[in-house]
Amino acid sequence: MKKSIEKVMGLALVVLMNVTMLFSTNTLFAQEPAAGETQVSGTAVFFQKFFQSFKWSEDASSYMWIIAFCAVFAVAMISERLYFIFVRSNVDANKFMAEIRKLVAGGNLKKAIALCETAKDKALPSVVLAGLKRAVEKEGGPLDFRAIQNAVDEGTLEIIPKLTERSGYIAMLSNVSTLFGLMGTVYGLIISFAAVANPSLPEDQKALLLAGGISAAMQTTIWGLSVAIPCIIAYTIITTKTTKIIDEMDEHMVKLINLMTGNR
Repeated sequence: MKKSIEKVMGLALVVLMNVTMLFSTNTLFAQEPAAGETQVSGTAVFFQKFFQSFKWSEDASSYMWIIAFCAVFAVAMISERLYFIFVRSNVDANKFMAEIRKLVAGGNLKKAIALCETAKDKALPSVVLAGLKRAVEKEGGPLDFRAIQNAVDEGTLEIIPKLTERSGYIAMLSNVSTLFGLMGTVYGLIISFAAVANPSLPEDQKALLLAGGISAAMQTTIWGLSVAIPCIIAYTIITTKTTKIIDEMDEHMVKLINLMTGNR
């Protein structure tokens, strides 16, 4: 678990460094077009204002950076979880268990264990391995259903936390990004209303502060949602796959235990 956390933090640090370099590049903070220059498109203006909003001199820039930090850690956690769930722990359950059941039915428990050993880092094979090892210990005598079930339960309790750990943080980062976007929105509106309500300000300056406040409000809103929406999608995909793996373990282990105890 410690190694996994170190990997996530290392990946987050790399992404954070790259994002910081990206946002601090002078070319991204493009200046307003000079007189006589061709007017840029609306999309170009949007991205120009968006990247400018990360400058510390801009209103609500602190909220933009906080959301950016949330995005960095979300990318790191999503990448680690996707790899662990879909690559490290995933296996073709039906194909794998068909081969295991074939070996168990033929009394070749040691060959079945050897097959599990080749993929013991994956979720289902590691649990099957625990049950088969307990069965081998009882080989030659009556197989105890409860003893095998306890071994399987122990293996399951070891693997489930590894499948589910840190997934909840992805949902948390989604909510936090949305809320910080909302805070930035409120902050920008406060600036706008304060400018309009200030009688000492000239009208042109009121208009400038009003536009700046609204712009800050909208930038933080869209940035928060841009981080939150992919997090929600990734969280749903990860938790759905995790649930499927756990359900496959429960289904196939019940069938395997019944097969082993029924044959003796």
